[in-house]
Amino acid sequence: MGKTTGNRDWTQIYAIYGIEQWQTLVFLLFHAFFFSLLSLLFLIYFDQICFFLDSFFLSGAARLAAGFTGAVTALSAVCLLFAAANFVYSDVPLQYEMAQRMVSSVGDWSCVKTALDLGCGRGILLNAVATQLKKTGSSGRVVGLDRSKRTTLSTLRTAKLEGVQEYVTCREGDVKTLPFGDNYFDVVVSSVFVHTVGKEHGQKSVEAAAERMRVLGEIVRVVKPGGLCVVWDLLHVPEYVRRLQELKMEDIRVSERVTAFMAGSHIVSFRKPSELVAGPREVRLDWR
Repeated sequence: MGKTTGNRDWTQIYAIYGIEQWQTLVFLLFHAFFFSLLSLLFLIYFDQICFFLDSFFLSGAARLAAGFTGAVTALSAVCLLFAAANFVYSDVPLQYEMAQRMVSSVGDWSCVKTALDLGCGRGILLNAVATQLKKTGSSGRVVGLDRSKRTTLSTLRTAKLEGVQEYVTCREGDVKTLPFGDNYFDVVVSSVFVHTVGKEHGQKSVEAAAERMRVLGEIVRVVKPGGLCVVWDLLHVPEYVRRLQELKMEDIRVSERVTAFMAGSHIVSFRKPSELVAGPREVRLDWR
């Protein structure tokens, strides 16, 4: 049996969700193997390489050049292996653990009738929400929204495997113009998704930032007054916090930094006020 988390077995979790971006993992492992092999060749044939480099460098410099190149290739192999390990950890175990943290931040799921998972992907967070609804005996449902119809069909399959299909609805839609009415959901969640919006313009471009802010505005629009939103994302959390303050959201909380996919990430939670009032909002650092 594999390592367990709570009462779940990691082999079971991997069997349900798999590796989402396996091409990236293959790329990292291939290059790690290549640099490992190259550094091994430098070690085995070091004297021959030095002899070859003697014709290009001054006396004694050849050994320094060969040693430096071999060290760089070995270090590159180590870094690539570390990146591959972090990717594997971030892709399933970390996302699963963070999903449990996110759902635990909602006080009472039995009162939740409608929830939204924005950018539901494989359904790790979506199914965690559905599991909470099932545990509390709620009659509520969670909607998973994704940009790809193929993804939503796959997500419904994972919900069935988790035994929560009766609590889950998936649909394809544009996250920048959510196909829901104002004040529709009790809870809105999203996991490592918002930063991908507008990436075709370049992560640091003004256009990409504007599209991310538009998504945040849509989240605020569709959540009910008094409703809770929990967003875990990479890279751009400070700009999310500034935007939420501008929108006069309440109880804005930012978690400690968590490294995911070789980047910094945070959970941001906030509540839509029952009545909007003027004035800046306090941001709390939540170290749970």
